[in-house]
Amino acid sequence: MRQLTVISGKGGAGKTTVTAMLATMANAVIADCDVDAPNLHILLKPKVKETIPFYGGKRARILKEKCSECGLCVELCRFDAIKDFEVDEFRCEGCGLCYRACPEKAIEFVSEKRGDIYVSETEFGDFVYALLYPGEENSGKLVSEVRNVAKKIAEEKEIDLLLLDGPAGVGCPVIASLAGANVALVVAEPTLSGLNDMIRVVELAEHFKVKPVVAINKFDLNTNVTGKIEEFCESRGIEIVGKIPFDESIPEQISQLKLPFEGKAGEEIVKIWKELEGLL
Repeated sequence: MRQLTVISGKGGAGKTTVTAMLATMANAVIADCDVDAPNLHILLKPKVKETIPFYGGKRARILKEKCSECGLCVELCRFDAIKDFEVDEFRCEGCGLCYRACPEKAIEFVSEKRGDIYVSETEFGDFVYALLYPGEENSGKLVSEVRNVAKKIAEEKEIDLLLLDGPAGVGCPVIASLAGANVALVVAEPTLSGLNDMIRVVELAEHFKVKPVVAINKFDLNTNVTGKIEEFCESRGIEIVGKIPFDESIPEQISQLKLPFEGKAGEEIVKIWKELEGLL
């Protein structure tokens, strides 16, 4: 099974906009792997068929009926998460020390629901996305779950392509979205911070043996930095699959939830897809 993951070194580079347009052309199962702040579903307007609960890391819970209030758990907790023999779930880091040390076995160590995975249908194919509850961790694990659900759907329906909208940055969720990818499409913007962040995410993809290619979004707004991006890619042997021009109509089309996009930017993304098909 082929997998294309669309990533960017920073937020706001146009990654989700590009992914949404690609979804209109690719015969693929689509997944939004930005589980902390998903927004691809806004454009794809999915109809949710199934909601799957996500259980993340474990946390401690004191069983009052067993607790002798000896105070050992309070003494041992380096995160000050236990007050009046109750666990503050926002302070608890899930290390499990209190659970292991309690002489009365009055502490349980349990997984709780941390978010939801949504299996849905769109005009452009099956779509999986998720939402991690505010302040929760294990977003990398949830990304892996989203990818696995999407992969299972693809196998059942004999679709040989996964199209993943990856999170921004270079952290654990991005690494999880790159797992199994054949190609990573890096969407870069022509700013100095965009260049620096693009270099980091390209190096991340290369570290995990995923082939990176680059699309420069709004390339004509800063031709000087666009040139620096091209120089970097040439020096590393990285293919630039397209340069998307600035198109004032795109924000208006997004506000109207219009897909596929029309205009010069949309036309360039069509060309990018043709390049990606050859690479995949």
